[in-house]
Amino acid sequence: MKILCIGEALIDMICTDKGMSLSEGSNFLKKTGGAPTNVAAAIAALGGKVELAAKVGKDPFGHQLIETMRSFGVGIQAMLEDPNHFTTFAFVSLMNNGERDFVFNRGADAQLSIDDIDSINLNNISIIHFGSATGFLPGPLQAAYLHLLQKALHHNIFISFDPNYRHLLFKNNTDSFVSQSWHFLRNCNFFKVSDEEAMLLTNTPTLEAATTVLLDETRGVFAITLGKDGTLLGFNGQQYIIPSIPVNPVDTTGAGDAFVGAVLYQLSKLDPVTINELSLEMWSHMVTNANKAGARTCEYMGAMEAFKHLNNQIFN
Repeated sequence: MKILCIGEALIDMICTDKGMSLSEGSNFLKKTGGAPTNVAAAIAALGGKVELAAKVGKDPFGHQLIETMRSFGVGIQAMLEDPNHFTTFAFVSLMNNGERDFVFNRGADAQLSIDDIDSINLNNISIIHFGSATGFLPGPLQAAYLHLLQKALHHNIFISFDPNYRHLLFKNNTDSFVSQSWHFLRNCNFFKVSDEEAMLLTNTPTLEAATTVLLDETRGVFAITLGKDGTLLGFNGQQYIIPSIPVNPVDTTGAGDAFVGAVLYQLSKLDPVTINELSLEMWSHMVTNANKAGARTCEYMGAMEAFKHLNNQIFN
């Protein structure tokens, strides 16, 4: 089965001057990124068939993103270059007080449109992953996101969702993010959230309360990642803890995306007729493997560098 990921492809500019704000810093590390871009790279690294639907600028940075995906083996037919908008940038610095100084220069990623979605052949797509917080920001991508969800439901395509909440993008409009996320939570077959996201989306003060709401209000299988405490699997109205994989982390960037990529890769190897009828044992096995992928990613600096060391042999 082939997987389609949709969302932003962007350039992260990470200030390497420790403790300095963006205005004070002089040195920056350029990294290709975007949550769905990371997921697509992880799937391809594991050996899966995947395409990425995203829009980048017709500039050197857009070219870098396309070539990075090509190098992993990701299908780039739906990675479109926009000559009228620059590639999206995210500038970030971690200051001494623990706060992040963040500037988001949104460009081409916002311009992926309904017409762009309609040009994608979905006949050979069995899984669609929605994994981009920017998909809930105003712009053509927001409408394209909803349009593709409706097409996936119409064609009975397996739907995966990761809200990827970023406070710095939605700090003044969290309610909009939550309400839009719930439309996907109620319609997807699988979703992944962090423990913080679970409590935010359910407006509850504890993980236990959040899990109860998600079990009651959603129909899909879900995973709540808990870091060193493992992963909470929600399945058929019950919850189960899948232990984590011990690791000495170098960088946790991309670990959640590797987790999602590993789950989707494993699902893509199954019979699409029975993909919604999997047993608890099968889901537990897949989440255990996904925990391995997340742990492997933490052992390297930078998501894309880590994904070069992902392969399906880590599941053995």
